[in-house]
Amino acid sequence: MKRLLPFATLLLLAACATAPPGIEGTRGFFWGLFDGAVAPISFILSLFSDTIAVYGAPNSGGWYDFGFLLGVGCWAGGGAGAAKRKR
Repeated sequence: MKRLLPFATLLLLAACATAPPGIEGTRGFFWGLFDGAVAPISFILSLFSDTIAVYGAPNSGGWYDFGFLLGVGCWAGGGAGAAKRKR
């Protein structure tokens, strides 16, 4: 139970977070893919600059999120990183 309490508290606080609404014609799937691919670089640069963000907002919502996850997955090797080779 003691291990679950910090996670539950974090989940409760995250539920209160808000984001700007998606606007038609804003960042979509391909911008999400690009932003995800450069996310590690953007993170490092965002530590030194207030004008650089890792995640683009406002965006188109679900498609941007999907592209972002695919782009971040490129750094982890995608599904090939989890595959085992048989010999």
